[in-house]
Amino acid sequence: MTLPPSDPGRMALLGTVGLPARYGGFETLAEELVKAAVARGAADRLTVWCSAKQAGPDRPESFAGATLRYLPLRANGPQSVAYDALSLWQAARTGHRTALLMGVSGAGALPLIRATSRMRIVTHLDGIEGQRSKWGPVARAVLQRSEAMAVRWSHAVIADNPEIVAYIRTRYGREPVEIAYGHEHAQTVPPTDIADLGLPQGYALAVARAEPENNLVALLDAFARERPRLPLVVLANWQATPHGRDLSARYKDHAQIRLLDAEYDPGRLHAIRARARLYLHGHSAGGTNPSLVEMMGFGIPIAAWDCGFNRATTGNAAAYFDSAESLRALIPVLTDPRLAHGMGAELMAMARRRYRWRDVTAAYFDLLGL
Repeated sequence: MTLPPSDPGRMALLGTVGLPARYGGFETLAEELVKAAVARGAADRLTVWCSAKQAGPDRPESFAGATLRYLPLRANGPQSVAYDALSLWQAARTGHRTALLMGVSGAGALPLIRATSRMRIVTHLDGIEGQRSKWGPVARAVLQRSEAMAVRWSHAVIADNPEIVAYIRTRYGREPVEIAYGHEHAQTVPPTDIADLGLPQGYALAVARAEPENNLVALLDAFARERPRLPLVVLANWQATPHGRDLSARYKDHAQIRLLDAEYDPGRLHAIRARARLYLHGHSAGGTNPSLVEMMGFGIPIAAWDCGFNRATTGNAAAYFDSAESLRALIPVLTDPRLAHGMGAELMAMARRRYRWRDVTAAYFDLLGL
């Protein structure tokens, strides 16, 4: 799918915390798009909207040639609605020809933007937000309405997983553009010293936000109830949510479990991932989850929550669980060196074939007209 022709004006990247990437998948996507634009000699045509409340203390005016603009709002949580809407309005009023909106929080503003500007709008739908168990009934209703508005009023919509493509096609009768995610950046920065963490050379690893739909309780229970072959290391934002604080209090003193705070330094995160012998992915909502794609490139076995999103991402080549008990039964199999090598090699080959940033960014620029 391509958008109607337009002159090559400026492009806005909206809906992220900002650059450099320190938070999550959308921030990494924005950073990779800027880097790819540098290679095309077009980085000066990009503007990235950033959260002043979540940015680092320096708040640079540019990143690799792209302009950075700041708003005094948070890019996630309840303020994301106003953050995205105001970003869209500013992008339209400052002459940007195209906007890539990451997420649907601000989609309620799209009819007004379409009525008052000629800016082309492409929206990345992210996951199916209304399915996330962390939201109550009111929040789910708002998110479902925002999703519907995004699909209705965007010039094009992007889905990063075949399951979301099928969902949008069935629910709304619209064909999204499927563009996945890249994996190589997780290993681009060399690993740095993590001796201060005192980690062993081999462990099962999980990296997730501490939200109910990421099923951390199943992972933790699988390792807490009996002594497994590997210790478990979990990186999460434990203190950011009531759910995370509860899990931290329950499991922080368990001998076989290490709970580490979320790590955003790419060199340290590389080192933590490189020592793992098994990766556990409990995410049950969303689409092609970045942390799963990134770990596929490390060539180790993966046990993922049994849902369509994860099966599509891994091509049914991982192992799958739906409870602490089923995960516990998988651990002896996944720590067998023969199976571990074969599964890891297959997942690594898949990552190198399916999830390359050069292909991902080229697909975005083809759609956006850069």
